Amino acid sequence: MSHTDSMSANAHVQHHFVDSEQQFDSAKLGMWLFLVTEVLFFGGLFVAYIVYRAWNPELFTLAATQLDTVMGGINTLVLIGSSLTMALAIRYAQLNDAKKSFWMLGATIAAALVFMVIKYFEYTHKFHLGIFPGEAYTFTGIDHPKAHIFFSIYYMMTGLHGIHVLIGIGLIGWLMVKTKRGAFSAEYYTPVEITGLYWHLVDLIWIFLFPLLYLID
Repeated sequence: MSHTDSMSANAHVQHHFVDSEQQFDSAKLGMWLFLVTEVLFFGGLFVAYIVYRAWNPELFTLAATQLDTVMGGINTLVLIGSSLTMALAIRYAQLNDAKKSFWMLGATIAAALVFMVIKYFEYTHKFHLGIFPGEAYTFTGIDHPKAHIFFSIYYMMTGLHGIHVLIGIGLIGWLMVKTKRGAFSAEYYTPVEITGLYWHLVDLIWIFLFPLLYLID
C-alpha cells in the first residue's frame, strides 16, 4: 500500500488516536459505559415497579388486564426482528457491502416505526377510556383506589423506552445517510457498531418490560 493509500484508509482516525483499532476500542468502551448508565437509569424504574407490585399485587394483576397483550406481543416480535436487521447491517458494513447495509438499516427503521405506530394506538385507546397517569386518571373500569399507580409506572417505563426508540430512529437514519455516501467500510464501521449496541439495549429493555407489564397473572 502506498503512502497516499495509507493516508486515505486512515482518514477517519482522529488525531488523538494512534490507529483505527485504538479509536474503535475507545468508542466501543465509551458506548458500553453509556449503556451502563442507561441500565442504571431504567433500573430505578424497575425497582419502583418491584416495590409497588409487592405492596399492591392484586392491583397490578387487575390493571394488567387493560393492556393489549396482542399488540405488546407484536411489538416484541417487531423489535426482536429489528435487532436481527441491525446486526446484519453491521455485518454487511464489515463485508464492504454498503448497499445491503443501507437496506438493513432501513428495515430497522421500518420496524421501529411499526413499533411506535402500535404504541400510538395503544396510548390513544387508553386515553379515550380515561386511563391517564397520576391525578388525570378517570377510568372507572378498575375497582381499586390506587389504579392510577400502575398506569403511572406503565407510562413512565414505556414512554421513556419510546423516547429511546425515537432517538434510535434518528441515529440509524443518520447512519443511512452516511452509508449512502460511502462513509463506512471494512476498515471503518465504528458508528454502525456502537449504534447497534445502543439499539440492542433498547430491544432488551422492551423484552423485560413486556412480561413485567403485560403478562402479569
